[in-house]
Amino acid sequence: MASELTRVDGCDLCRAVRMTHWYHEDEVCWIAECDVCDVPMVVWRWHGKTPPPEHLEHMRAHLHDVATTEMGEYYVDDHMRNIPDHWHAHARPKGGFFGGRRKAL
Repeated sequence: MASELTRVDGCDLCRAVRMTHWYHEDEVCWIAECDVCDVPMVVWRWHGKTPPPEHLEHMRAHLHDVATTEMGEYYVDDHMRNIPDHWHAHARPKGGFFGGRRKAL
């Protein structure tokens, strides 16, 4: 499977530049505050739209841990609006879309 995993020059999510607060990172994903939505966002470390099932399970579990700590009730929004070719998902507050409660870095 390692040969199938790629990164793309010029992809903002592949670059994984630390622009906001990061909550988690490992070999599969990273979770940071979305610079547009102010909510936790999990990003697959590899370029593509279809992570393997074990990576999805891993990412959703870590997003759950961060989201429940940061906002309590939430839902997962995995519609990739601004970067449609690199899998990522947002944890949005129940009944809402944007965050707004930032913790000090």
